[in-house]
Amino acid sequence: MNSPLDTLPKISAPATRALNAAGYSSLRQLAGVPRAQLANLHGMGPKALGIIQAALEQHDLSLS
Repeated sequence: MNSPLDTLPKISAPATRALNAAGYSSLRQLAGVPRAQLANLHGMGPKALGIIQAALEQHDLSLS
């Protein structure tokens, strides 16, 4: 069974495509990534960043 850390949270399609294009396919891979680095991705907005941060925090993880 997949862990929630093995998939990306439910965010907008452009934000999901931006993460996939940058090589991120799971929530686990985003732990410790600088928030500013993700914010620079085309299609990544404040709402998606907030959802990602909240999802990481559920597992005692965080963006840096």
